[in-house]
Amino acid sequence: MKREEALQILEKYNKNRNLIKHGLAVESVMRHFAEINNEDVEYWGNIGLLHDIDYELYPDEHCIKCVEILEKENIDTAIIKSIQSHGYGICSDIKPEKFMEKVLFTIDELTGLVIATALMKPNKKLSEVDLESLKKKWKKKDFAKGVNREVIQKGAEILELDLDYVIEQTLISMQKISNELGL
Repeated sequence: MKREEALQILEKYNKNRNLIKHGLAVESVMRHFAEINNEDVEYWGNIGLLHDIDYELYPDEHCIKCVEILEKENIDTAIIKSIQSHGYGICSDIKPEKFMEKVLFTIDELTGLVIATALMKPNKKLSEVDLESLKKKWKKKDFAKGVNREVIQKGAEILELDLDYVIEQTLISMQKISNELGL
């Protein structure tokens, strides 16, 4: 599948601009991690774009309704399984097993922390965010309360990557698309 097709599917089922931006952010991070690990950038990116395909329409059945939606769109079952795995332990019992699935599991929540931190900066720009400011916000449990830090920490552990590295790479990739994100 080409990126344009994945984006059309995302926009078909999501009208909320913030959810679309979230999909773009996760896509960017997935593409970045694919690139630095010599993996299929387009494949990883498309999974990032589509990972929350069911969230707007079925928030209480997230990672469940995606099967029905994506099968209707003729999406491969391996992609569907990977998408379901990002909600492991929260809304899915499908464990992330592939490296790509573990990256998605880890960075999904992390993109929210990066965006929330950018929105607190004077000019609300990702260019103003650095690893140090993200680490400070990470420690403040009352900041971006919806960001599940335990999932991010657990994800970094199952990836066997340093948390600071994961945070920094996530930020770098999101800064590349700051205009698309409006940040």
